[in-house]
Amino acid sequence: MVRDHFHSDPERRTRTDRIIGASGLDGTTLLPPPTNSPRADVNAIVAARTALLSQPNSTAWLIATGALTNVALLFATFPEVAQHIKGLSIMGGAIGGGFTDAPMGRVKGEGARIGNWTRWAEFNIYCDPEAAQSIFSNPVLAAKTTLITLDLTHQVLATPKITQLLLHGENLQSYNDRSHLRQLLHDLLTFFAATYAEVFGLTAGPPLHDPLAVAVVLCDQPEYKGLIDTNTSEPRVLEVVTDGKHTDSEELRGQVGRTVARRATAREDGIRVPRSVDVEKFWSIMEECVKLAERLGPFGKGHVYTT
Repeated sequence: MVRDHFHSDPERRTRTDRIIGASGLDGTTLLPPPTNSPRADVNAIVAARTALLSQPNSTAWLIATGALTNVALLFATFPEVAQHIKGLSIMGGAIGGGFTDAPMGRVKGEGARIGNWTRWAEFNIYCDPEAAQSIFSNPVLAAKTTLITLDLTHQVLATPKITQLLLHGENLQSYNDRSHLRQLLHDLLTFFAATYAEVFGLTAGPPLHDPLAVAVVLCDQPEYKGLIDTNTSEPRVLEVVTDGKHTDSEELRGQVGRTVARRATAREDGIRVPRSVDVEKFWSIMEECVKLAERLGPFGKGHVYTT
């Protein structure tokens, strides 16, 4: 899974403080300290190529949950990787225009929105629209790519009922017997709920973005059929607006980073852009993942949170 660094151009560097805090994961004191130091002895692009090509052909997935700079560099530098992987799942972009009925929220003083960073653009695509366009226009990648847009992620809101489920589990374990992991997830979602309510007016709960991009990998398995409509969505040809400056001036910025979609013709290889998700099934899978992490991980039930 790739969570990219920001673009090297200073004008492209975009801070996320207003949503996820200065650290990128504000809202909790329970994050464990890193167990490994950052690698400085190998280029990140080369490392990604090596890891992906070490897997059997058509088995590995690449999941991108941030700006697409490094992902685009990977496929431009090593085109054989595009041939080799089974799939590419990207969290990014927003279609709008009634593509789904997901609530996008509103920012005070602005009209209806498509994006979450500007009125037109989703954050990950906005950070490096040229990188996104290079991926979307790659004919080898198109049929292998699934784009999880805000139109889908805003259907999956962490409502108070859901945050309580993740905090206490299906059996509603006692308040003093929840794991550090569950408390950490609850802390993060509570923080996100407050920022989404303040910035976008979304009071039902914050949307869950990245886990949906991960869930795409499950959709080929029979037990997860119908989780996300990856097989029934009409393929789309995507164009990213690259004209405009990365600035606070709406006049100079224009619609840079906007993701424009149209239906692919019979002669075109389109990208899957799902429009629906089984929300109940998704949260059930999330709860199963938390239980598995508690049982197998170093941060589960053996580490009980007490107040």
